[in-house]
Amino acid sequence: MTPIRPLAALALLFVIAFPALAADPVYPPGLRLGMVPLIGLSPAKTFTGFESEDQSVKVLVTELPPDAYGEVANAFKAGPGGTGVKPDKIETPAGLAYYTVETGKQGGAAVKRYSMIVPGKGFSGYVAVQIPENATKIYSDEAVRQMFATAVTRTEVPVDEQLGQMPFKVTDLADFKNIRTLAPRASIILADGDETTGFEPKPYVIIGLIGSTPQQADDRARFAQEAATQIPGVREARITMSEPIRIGGMPAYETRLDAVSGKDKTEVTVVQWIRFGGGTSLRIIASAPRDQWSVAFPRFRAVRDGIQPKG
Repeated sequence: MTPIRPLAALALLFVIAFPALAADPVYPPGLRLGMVPLIGLSPAKTFTGFESEDQSVKVLVTELPPDAYGEVANAFKAGPGGTGVKPDKIETPAGLAYYTVETGKQGGAAVKRYSMIVPGKGFSGYVAVQIPENATKIYSDEAVRQMFATAVTRTEVPVDEQLGQMPFKVTDLADFKNIRTLAPRASIILADGDETTGFEPKPYVIIGLIGSTPQQADDRARFAQEAATQIPGVREARITMSEPIRIGGMPAYETRLDAVSGKDKTEVTVVQWIRFGGGTSLRIIASAPRDQWSVAFPRFRAVRDGIQPKG
């Protein structure tokens, strides 16, 4: 891994934003990472994090896989290499954090970019800051460092808070106890397992929205089957059933397959439901070890049938 560089690269993939230093840490909705935002910053409207009123100062707050922190820590210990970026570290309530500072351009204007990663339980916390040059007197290196030093994590995000961020309602949790946002405002997982032990050895359901789905029935069949065989983490997949159905009165497709999943190659049965809509379609992926399928499937259907549009 190129030392620390992926942090800066990831920052460029997102529109970044940041808050203002307040008295108490602020957790962006649905996240386990929070901090005391800098004065003049408030919750962002289009991403998870904070931004100034004119949206020129941005702070992205998000979660990465748990291994990301260890990779960055190892890169830090190995030295800056040939990147020219000098990494630094700072103690926070969340643990020892690593961060970098770089200069760059945004639309032709000079900006400073900061990236920080902190450890979390079952995840790595990531923060990316972008500040235009004309704001660096107020949002100085020391001010950003002080904000980084307030980073804190929480073990769980309240279920209602997570569900409230989704663009759909989930009215039946089917006794799944572990509810985790996978992509803010986009997808969520309901599981019997967790990140530490892995989700695959136990039943789980992933719910999310997808776009650009076909309108013709024949095209939908092909689309559903191709999507099912490309589910991340599912290997040696064999489709056992694929047929059109209706969910909530809307056209849909149900596809089932047998496969193996996870590092222990758990034999699983997976069902994918795609409920076709206008601009976006609802996609549900549910998986259970094969010997637990008969008990898990009614729970999967209960979750599916309890999903309703908002508003």
